[in-house]
Amino acid sequence: MSKGIRIILVVAMLAGLLAAMPTQVALAQNTQFPAYTSSIQISNLDTSAATVVLIGYNADGTQSGSALNDSIPVNTSKSYFPISNVANGFSGSFVISSDKKVAAISNIVSSTFSAGASYVGRSGGATTVLLPLLFKDNSGYYTWFSVQNAGTGDANVNVAYSDGVSASATIKPGAAKVFYQAAESHTQKIFAATITSNQPVVAAAIQENPRIMFAYTGITGGATNPVFPTINANNAGYQTGVQIQNAGTTATVVKVDYAPANGIGSACSETQTIEPGKSNTFALRAFKVDDTTPGTTENCANNVRFVGSARVVSNSAGMPLVGVVNQLGAADGEAYNAFDPAEAGTTVVMPLIMDRNSGFFTGFNVQNVGTVSTNVVCTFQNSGYTVNVNLAPNAAVNDVQNGKIADRYIGAATCTSNPASALVAVVNQLRQIPNVDGLLVYEGVKK
Repeated sequence: MSKGIRIILVVAMLAGLLAAMPTQVALAQNTQFPAYTSSIQISNLDTSAATVVLIGYNADGTQSGSALNDSIPVNTSKSYFPISNVANGFSGSFVISSDKKVAAISNIVSSTFSAGASYVGRSGGATTVLLPLLFKDNSGYYTWFSVQNAGTGDANVNVAYSDGVSASATIKPGAAKVFYQAAESHTQKIFAATITSNQPVVAAAIQENPRIMFAYTGITGGATNPVFPTINANNAGYQTGVQIQNAGTTATVVKVDYAPANGIGSACSETQTIEPGKSNTFALRAFKVDDTTPGTTENCANNVRFVGSARVVSNSAGMPLVGVVNQLGAADGEAYNAFDPAEAGTTVVMPLIMDRNSGFFTGFNVQNVGTVSTNVVCTFQNSGYTVNVNLAPNAAVNDVQNGKIADRYIGAATCTSNPASALVAVVNQLRQIPNVDGLLVYEGVKK
C-alpha cells in the first residue's frame, strides 16, 4: 500500500455470518435481538482504481480470520455480504485500508432480517466523541454502542453520561468494546454521552426495541449551526425527532428553522435552551401539539404534513452543537447525523443506491447549505439515469429511485454542484413489508 494510505474504521458490531452469538456476550440480557449480521459497502472516491484491504478484529485486539484484499474500479462501489474473511460468529470491528480515497458504510440487521440500520465508517478517530441520543427503557427502546480504538496503543476510554452515570474500559488497537445501557444504572430514560480517550476512537450506537432498529455514528467536534437535510412530520405515518447536544461548557438558547421541500408544509421555527453536556429533543412534539414545555417556543402547524429540512439559525452562546435525527414510522425507523455546513462538499457521494433490489429501494435528500443558488446534477453508477435540479440556498431536493433506474439495481450515486456550493445528503434505504423494519439511513460523504 502507498504512504498515502487512507483508513476507514467500521465498527462491525456483532457482525459477520448468520450464526448465534458467542455465549460470553450475553446478548439475551442486553440487546433486543438475539443475533445480528452486518454488510460493508465501499465506494471509490478517487480518479483511479483503489486497492483495499479489510481486516476484522476481535474484542481482545487479535485479528479474526485473514485479510480480505480487493480492487474497486473508478466511480464504482462494492458490497461485502456476508463478510467472508472472519471467523464464524464473529463479534468485533473492522479496519479498511486503501491506497486511494474511499468511503464506507455498514448495514447491520437482525439475524432474521426483521430489522436493520445503517451508519457511516470514519476516516480516523478523535479523543472526544459525542453520542447525543441514548435510551434505557424509553417506551421500550434501549441503546448499546461500540467504541473502537483507532490509535496505535491501548486506549483508556471513559464515558460520561449526561445523567451522571459513568463507565470505562481499556481497548486494544483496532479492537472495540460494547457498552450496554440496559446493564448500567441509569434512572433517566433519555440521555447523552461524552466519550474521552487517550487514543483516537470512533463509535457507533444502536437504538432498538424488539421490532425496530436505528443506528448512528459517534460525532466529533461540533458546529454552531448544524443542518438536517431530511425532516418528516405527519408524512405517511413518519415522524422526526431531532436530538441536539450541547458539546460546550455554557447553556445556550438554540433556534431551529424548518423549511419545506416541494411546497409540502409550512415554514416554522422552534427555540429551546440546552444545558452543557446535555441534549434536547426538537421537532417531535412541535409538529404534533402546541409544545408548552418550559423554555420551549415553537410555531409549527400541528398534525399537518411536512417534508423538508432544518437548520440551527441562532445559538446564543455560540456553543458547539452536535445532533442526531430519528425518523420513525409505524413499523420502522432509522437515524442519521446532523451536518456541519463548514464540512459540506461541492460533490457528495452515496455509496449504496438501490432500485427494486430484493424489495429494497433508495431515496435521498440533497440540501444546498451554501450561500448561492446552484445547479445540482446527480449521476448513478452504470446507469443513464440522472437528477438535475436548481437549488436555492438552504433548499433541498428529494428523489426516490424506486422504478426509475433498473430492476435489481445496486450501485452508487454522485451529486455535483455548479457553480460550486456546499452540499449535504441523506439516503433512505427502504423495504416495504408489513410489520418489518425495512428502513435504513446513512449520510452522504463529501468527495
